[in-house]
Amino acid sequence: MPEGHSIHRIAQHFDEVFLTQKLELSSPQGRFADGAHLLNGHRAVASEAYGKHWFLYFDHDLVLNVHLGMYGAWTFGGQQHSSIGAPRKIGEQEDHGDAAAELTEPRPTTRVRIVGDDSWADLVGPAICRTLTIAESQDVIDAIGPDPLRADADPQRFYDVAAKTRRRIGAILMDQKIIGGIGNIFRAEGLFRLQLNPHTPAKALTAETREQIWQDQVHLLGIGVETGRIITTEPEHRPGIALSDAWPEHANYVYQRQGQQCLVCGYRTIIVEELEARKLYWCTSCQKS
Repeated sequence: MPEGHSIHRIAQHFDEVFLTQKLELSSPQGRFADGAHLLNGHRAVASEAYGKHWFLYFDHDLVLNVHLGMYGAWTFGGQQHSSIGAPRKIGEQEDHGDAAAELTEPRPTTRVRIVGDDSWADLVGPAICRTLTIAESQDVIDAIGPDPLRADADPQRFYDVAAKTRRRIGAILMDQKIIGGIGNIFRAEGLFRLQLNPHTPAKALTAETREQIWQDQVHLLGIGVETGRIITTEPEHRPGIALSDAWPEHANYVYQRQGQQCLVCGYRTIIVEELEARKLYWCTSCQKS
């Protein structure tokens, strides 16, 4: 599932390429025909991401809300073209080679096509694609935990929940009601970077540790927005490899590296197990505390 940095990059793309334009919306697949009809021909006035949800606001107070889920993906064409979302072969790499610069016939699976003055966007396979009112959009946002990528985020909401629950820290970091935008990779990598055992009850962590978790996610997600990739290694653990060249071989510490040598302790103690129906990657040597 695309993680929060990808959704913020989508929001930025719409902000730069489609905002202030009257947009044509259609649903080649037909499943979003009614919603597209409500938005078609109206001017886009704002684009924002909150956790793994994206919102495009229009001038008649209706909103397009998309959650990509496991299989959703955007393809952008025209003035600026790329693809963001799933399916991905490795991690969270974005594709900049397959999208067409010229408007093409949509695929039969295209849930919604958006056409602006000089660019277009096709959405396939989302978990959620709907038209909401402003109030309904706010209800969705209110149900999401603070998003480390947002300047208006209140991390105290995360601290307060974490301080009271016996759920494992590796589980609550994936709970979008507690903290927004973190997925499997950022969860695993963030806990490794702080040498935290993912099975530690959240309430057993110190206030300082809870703050370190938040601040490190702000840092890592920011790199994701900047580069379009999840790169979590520090320079000393990829000597001679620049941030721009780290993907994919030198990008991560534990994610999908089970059985390999740990970049920090040197032992082959990276494992993968299941935690609340999701794969959890961690180093049993480094992450003892």
